[in-house]
Amino acid sequence: MSLEENKAIIRKGIEAVNEHNLALLDELMASDFVDHTLQIRGLAGAKQFYIVFFKGFPDFHMAIEDIVAEGDMVWVRLKSTGTHTGEFYFPTPSGKMMTLAPTGKKITIKSVNIRRVVDGKIVEGWSVSDLLDFLKQLGVIEYKGFPDEVT
Repeated sequence: MSLEENKAIIRKGIEAVNEHNLALLDELMASDFVDHTLQIRGLAGAKQFYIVFFKGFPDFHMAIEDIVAEGDMVWVRLKSTGTHTGEFYFPTPSGKMMTLAPTGKKITIKSVNIRRVVDGKIVEGWSVSDLLDFLKQLGVIEYKGFPDEVT
């Protein structure tokens, strides 16, 4: 597949998520998809991740800021937004799940996602985002940064 075709697959996947059309992921993702960062295994695992995320952030939306392809890899810089109006579940560092009651807070997440596309299907993924800022925006943690003076 061409670089432009690979980018089109990623764009279509982002549109599907924005429209909550997870059935469309069946044609875009391999059944054995692996997200190495989020430890998601399989197409069903990817769909489950979005279902949980949509419960917490029903208006979740991703906007592409940049997209670059090379070989079978596509890099996407995203700005995602949403409002925390439903219960949200997320893993703690110990591996336990934490439930966060709705806060009504609006969040913005900047991320870079890398996807590998083979034969027209997304087969692997990696992502980098500022989860510390995400938790700060939700009020889960208070982070003030480094002190003005460090001795």
